[in-house]
Amino acid sequence: MRNHPELDRILRRRAFLGVAAGATAAALVGAAAGPAAALDTASGAAPGRHRPGGPLLPPGRLGIQLYTLRDQIASIGFGPVFEHLSRYGYDEIEYAGYTQGAGGEITLRQLRRLARDNGLRGIGSHVGYYSDDPDAYTFAGRLQQVLDDAEELGLRHIGTASAPFRYGDTVDAWKRAAEEFNTYGAAARERGMKFYQHNHTEEFSFASDRPDVRLYDVLLAETDPELVYLEMDIYWAYCGQYRYSVRPDGLPAPFEPIDYVLRAPHRYPLFHVKDGEHDETASDGYRMVDVGDGDIDYRSFIGGVERLSRHTEHHWLVEHDQPEDPLRTARRSATYLRSLRRRR
Repeated sequence: MRNHPELDRILRRRAFLGVAAGATAAALVGAAAGPAAALDTASGAAPGRHRPGGPLLPPGRLGIQLYTLRDQIASIGFGPVFEHLSRYGYDEIEYAGYTQGAGGEITLRQLRRLARDNGLRGIGSHVGYYSDDPDAYTFAGRLQQVLDDAEELGLRHIGTASAPFRYGDTVDAWKRAAEEFNTYGAAARERGMKFYQHNHTEEFSFASDRPDVRLYDVLLAETDPELVYLEMDIYWAYCGQYRYSVRPDGLPAPFEPIDYVLRAPHRYPLFHVKDGEHDETASDGYRMVDVGDGDIDYRSFIGGVERLSRHTEHHWLVEHDQPEDPLRTARRSATYLRSLRRRR
């Protein structure tokens, strides 16, 4: 196994990650007893901001990733879908494409106006990281066009749901991808936007050449925290916790998803709120369900983030990858999240 002294130095320097090369398990065990353990405490809140018994979600921060409703958008168009979302009490939307199939052609200006007319704000958008086609609509292929479109829509965030596996699963491969993410982040900042990456499960796996290093930690260590932000998909993070709690060399490596957020809250402006029931027969340990129907304790998670990182604005976006009835999922998830109250 090759040594990587530079990575070791970076990981030691960025102690907030809760992991140091060669001591991942011990650091993460300590982290699990740190910020996560503070979720049920009521102290430390700014006076008047987190009133006990009040709504858990801050006003204006309930959103939805439109991938959840892609079939409806393709069949009836953005307009009717936005009308439903407005009635359900949503404030924000995250795009997963700008076309509406049978709904006909629509310009970005029309799309922005349609959202506004329904009381919705575009908060972000998912665009591919790269493609084998160098001219594809991706950050790697058409960066300036991607940013132009996001600017036209009035978005504050523009990101990708692609993992940084472009060059492989080694430490150096992810360092190389991180350099590209820094480039995209710098270009987005010039336009007044934030570039972000959305995780799935595999980001929490380990480098093939360093079984003591979690790849997600490489991403965090190698990207500039003022240029590259994160959208934590909470469901997939818990799946990562289930799948990657033991290193390839057999040593324990537990972690708590929320600890990543609480160590660097400003890096997590966006969250995907999806729920899951524990299912030992599933490869990821969970089966996806509507928000509120599963085992993820969103009252503690959202409350902990909002209470302990109160100087950062967070946005909470409902998502379900394969809902049986997407509009019902959107309605039920919004109702549940709106019903959550702060602990007295």
